[in-house]
Amino acid sequence: MTSILYDAPGPRAKRRNILYSIGFLVVFALVAWWVVVKLNDKHQLDWVKWKPFFTDIRPWETYIWPGLENTLTAAGFAMVIALPLGAFFGIARLSDHLAIRIPSGTVVEFFRAIPVLILMIFANAAYSEFTNVSSDDRPLYAVVTGLVLYNASVLAEVVRAGILALPKGQTEAAYAIGLRKGQTMRAILLPQSVTAMLPAIVSQLVVIVKDTALGGAMLTFSELLASVRPMSAAYGANTIACFTIVALIFIAINFTLTTFASWLEARLRRAKKSTGAVLAPTAVAGTAGTGAGGGGI
Repeated sequence: MTSILYDAPGPRAKRRNILYSIGFLVVFALVAWWVVVKLNDKHQLDWVKWKPFFTDIRPWETYIWPGLENTLTAAGFAMVIALPLGAFFGIARLSDHLAIRIPSGTVVEFFRAIPVLILMIFANAAYSEFTNVSSDDRPLYAVVTGLVLYNASVLAEVVRAGILALPKGQTEAAYAIGLRKGQTMRAILLPQSVTAMLPAIVSQLVVIVKDTALGGAMLTFSELLASVRPMSAAYGANTIACFTIVALIFIAINFTLTTFASWLEARLRRAKKSTGAVLAPTAVAGTAGTGAGGGGI
């Protein structure tokens, strides 16, 4: 049996795939065992290094929660600003007017080509030289600015691609019934493309959450990952335990975000399937009198 994408494996190929899978699992188990042994030799798995996170509230109150709060604050501001800004530039790139399309495309391509860390560093320098933002607030402003500039440009391309992926017949049908381009975009194209764009948008939101760590690495922004170093120093160099706890928190945040997006996408798809406008016979008869059907010879 064959598929459009590949030929179905035969008996020999199936046996070979099973052997490959078993070999991979064996190698993975050996590597995992080697890592555990090395960590145990360095006393990183001793209960004393993990105990503070399960028996003491102080590491959570002093280090983890303030860092998590700063991470969520920066990511939240960046998401709220980048989403509408990206949608604006994505739609602007589809404009029929060169005076709108070319500047929008230039802005998107420029900021999409620059690494987000460089944008953060430049933003930090700009706030230091040209504004009165205090040194305590400057890292947060710089991180949010860098995240917004980069991710808004990426989201603009997501929006543009999502709209262009729709069949051209949608636009032609809207123009045929007399809708203007703005009305077509707002009432027909955007609602249909949101569902298709949602997975890519959520992936970019996850990137925003993770990229807040760049501010802690270069701009002394007290985010979640930056809390590892002082926390490890305060609790006996338990670096592996600290990184593990922080990694699990990042996984929980991003998993929650992805789960919510999956639920929202499913809900939107169900809503589209369950709703539909049924025209009454009088409405259909009314349109016949508008002359849309063409005139006589």
